[in-house]
Amino acid sequence: MTSTLPLISRISTPCKHLGDPGPDRQLLLSLLAEAVHVPDHGRLRPWRFILIEGEARARIGETLFRRVQEAVPQASATRLEKEQTRFSFAPCIVAVVLTPVKGHKVPEIEQLLSGGALCMNLLHAAHQAGFGAQWLTGFAAYDREVLAAVGVAEEENLLGYIHIGTRRESPPERERPDPAELLTVAAP
Repeated sequence: MTSTLPLISRISTPCKHLGDPGPDRQLLLSLLAEAVHVPDHGRLRPWRFILIEGEARARIGETLFRRVQEAVPQASATRLEKEQTRFSFAPCIVAVVLTPVKGHKVPEIEQLLSGGALCMNLLHAAHQAGFGAQWLTGFAAYDREVLAAVGVAEEENLLGYIHIGTRRESPPERERPDPAELLTVAAP
């Protein structure tokens, strides 16, 4: 898929509304090449990617289901099913991992912001290519056992799961803030 959609038309598509086809490996690498064009003070590249596809989606979903059962005993059956199936819809899920360079003159907050910009660029790249996408975190992004199942090392953090696929349903546009109401001018 290729397209030239304006960024103002980008909207998150809930992962449960994403399906096949997703980007093939060559197109995914192209999307990731676009994603890494972010501010990166010190050229540290404090991030990496983990591709979740195929059977790995079900395996990670099972781990997530079990961990939520253990950690949240009051979790409803609906929540447990949602967690178990979270990785089963989008054919392509990219885990964006922060690998901070500790003790460097570039503060870790700047490294974190670079990773956040990378996630947003990946959403934009997927949108420009005509795919739906959603950036998710939640329990699966913070539980160390789930992160280990994904392949995130103990010294790393997950910035988000970027779910990419073909939209099965178009999400409704939501109200956006008026930029003029957010803008102030610094005193001369």
